[in-house]
Amino acid sequence: MKNQKIRIGITQGDINGIGYEIILKTLLDSRILEICTPVVYGSPKVAAYHRKTLNISDFSLNIIKSPEEANPKRANIINCVSDDIRVELGKSTAAAGEASWLALKRAAEDAKNGKLEALVTAPINKFNIQSDSFNFPGHTEFLKDYFQVNDVLMLMYSDFLKVGLLSVHDPLKDVSNLITEERICQKIRLMNRSLTEDFKIRKPKIAVLGLNPHAGEEGMLGKEENEIIKPAIENLKNEEILAFGPYAADGFFGSGNYLKFDGIFAMYHDQGLIPFKTLVRDEGVNYTAGLPVIRTSPAHGTAYELAGKNMASHDSFRKAIYTACDIYKNRLFHADISNNPLKPVDIKELE
Repeated sequence: MKNQKIRIGITQGDINGIGYEIILKTLLDSRILEICTPVVYGSPKVAAYHRKTLNISDFSLNIIKSPEEANPKRANIINCVSDDIRVELGKSTAAAGEASWLALKRAAEDAKNGKLEALVTAPINKFNIQSDSFNFPGHTEFLKDYFQVNDVLMLMYSDFLKVGLLSVHDPLKDVSNLITEERICQKIRLMNRSLTEDFKIRKPKIAVLGLNPHAGEEGMLGKEENEIIKPAIENLKNEEILAFGPYAADGFFGSGNYLKFDGIFAMYHDQGLIPFKTLVRDEGVNYTAGLPVIRTSPAHGTAYELAGKNMASHDSFRKAIYTACDIYKNRLFHADISNNPLKPVDIKELE
């Protein structure tokens, strides 16, 4: 695949949200076809419905049955749902949940079987997708289970800010119990490896945020920093991982200190995502580190309130595709370096 465009599987997400709008707007850009071969997992009928709603003309998707049939000069689509599927813009429906699951399942299967080099997932509704087949808080947890890996890391990515999360879709009341020295070390090891192999950052510097206000104020406002987070950081330093902290989150972001680090490790969802989305805005990407397959997604949800209004920005989704392609190339580069290290030269041999 080194000299070929990579095949990227794009899942349709919730058909009643902005998923198809951001997919279609992205695929209208001819530059996408210069770097990858997109394969949408969804419904040609639903795609046509959204295309008409958005008044998109002179564009069509090439209907195929498997990724091997994909036309590298076209945007392709694989039908994963019944033609009886009904679009109800702006509404959360059971049918939309099932449709998002069927597309995700088929794309994940093809990725697992080596038919795709990357997955880019459009937003799902985490409630309506729930079923006997899908019982996960979101994409991240499903993919961890499906690919049977020990752990994954939600890593929010932009060119200047990269934020990893210890706790993802957990209720805030449970977060403190999830913070252990072992978990912190495990997640930061993943983050360090991803920053090195997926983003080509040599010896990344990682800032670790505290859990409590003022990072616990030496134990007055909470003990997690002194008893758990600081020992974890020391252990990581012994492994030659450049982890620093813990830092009080408000001052860390408010002072611009985040610009001095290659990655930031947050203890829970909103601690990391609120500053990330505020600073990055439409250029953010959600990346799942630790999987054998590359998976990215836009850093936003279904946005039902914008569905069908031609008002949704596709910047984040487009960035997700570019990021997936970059990570694929970076992994190849790292594999080449690992397999062909520079051998020491004997000076006598040169004489």
